[in-house]
Amino acid sequence: MKIYMAPMEGPTGFVFRRTYNKYFGGIDRYFTPFVTGLNLGAKEKKDICPENNPGMDVATQILTRQVDEFLSVANYIHKEYGYERININLGCPSGTVVARKRGSGFLLVPEELDNFLYEIFEKSPIKISIKTRIGVESEDEWERLLEIYEKYPLDELIIHPRLRTDFYKNDIHHECFKKAYESSKHSLCYNGDINTVEDFIEIKKRYPNINAIMIGRGLLRNPFLVEEIRQVMENDILHGKENVIKKSGKNRESCDVKTEVHLTGNERLRAFLKELENGYLDSMPDGEKNTLAKMKELWVYLGEVRPEHKKALKEVKKAKDLDEYHAAISSILI
Repeated sequence: MKIYMAPMEGPTGFVFRRTYNKYFGGIDRYFTPFVTGLNLGAKEKKDICPENNPGMDVATQILTRQVDEFLSVANYIHKEYGYERININLGCPSGTVVARKRGSGFLLVPEELDNFLYEIFEKSPIKISIKTRIGVESEDEWERLLEIYEKYPLDELIIHPRLRTDFYKNDIHHECFKKAYESSKHSLCYNGDINTVEDFIEIKKRYPNINAIMIGRGLLRNPFLVEEIRQVMENDILHGKENVIKKSGKNRESCDVKTEVHLTGNERLRAFLKELENGYLDSMPDGEKNTLAKMKELWVYLGEVRPEHKKALKEVKKAKDLDEYHAAISSILI
C-alpha cells in the first residue's frame, strides 16, 4: 500500500517536502499545493520545479473549472518539467473558492463537471487523478458524482469522505467511501483523519484492499507517523503479531542515509526543524519574518500532541524573532 503526503496550502511547499523527505521519508508520492490560472507565477514554478524536489515522486495539483486553464498547466508541466500526471482539486472547502464553483464548489454543478472532464480527458497530454469530497451538503450527491468519475480513465481517485459543509470536522461518511470501495473500477486512495497508528489500523480493517492512503495534518502533528505506519505493515501487526513500535519519540532511532548519522527521535526532529528553518531563510523574501511565521504555523500542529508544554508553546506563539523562537522550543525538544 502506498502513502501520500496531502497538499496543504502553506505548510507543505517544496522546502518542507524536501526536508521531510531527507529526515523521515517513507512517502510514495507528494502532492503540491494547488496551482491556478493560465500562467504559473514564479512562486508556483519554484514549488513544482524538479530541482527543488529531488528524489521525490511529485504530482502537481490544479484548482480550476476552466478547460483552457487545465490544459495550459498540464501542457506546461509536461513539456517544461517532464511531469506525467496532474491532480484535480475537487475538495477545497474555502468559501472564496466554493463561491467561484471551484474546489468542492465544482461539485455543485455535476453536469458542468462531467463536461469539463470529458474535454480534458480528450486533450490532456498526461495522466489525470482527482481528489474529491463526496458532495457539498448531502450524502445523496455522492451517487451521481461517483457515476461521473466512473466514466473516465482516472489515474487514481482520492476520496476525502466528507461534505464541503463538514470542512475538516464532523464524522467521516464511511458509507460513501464503502460504496466506492465496493463498486469503483478506479485505484482508490483514502484521505481523512489519519492522525495515529490506531487510525490507520482502523482504516485498513475497514478497507483491507485499499491501494493508498493520504495523510496531511496527522503528519504535521507527528512527523514520525509514516514511519510508525510502515512498522505496522512490516511487522504484520494487523494480524496480531507483536507491536514493536516504540511510542516515545526519544526512543525512536533512524539512520539518515544521506548524512550517515544515527539520530534519536528528538535529535532528528531538532535537525529537521533547523534545516527547515534554514531552507525558508534561503528561499523566502523578508527571510526572518516569513521564516518565523512558517515555523510558528508548523508548531500549531506539533503543539497539538505536546499539551504538557503549554507554557512553552505560548512562548513560541508570542516569539517576535528567531532568537525568542529558539528559546521557546529548547525546553520542548529536550
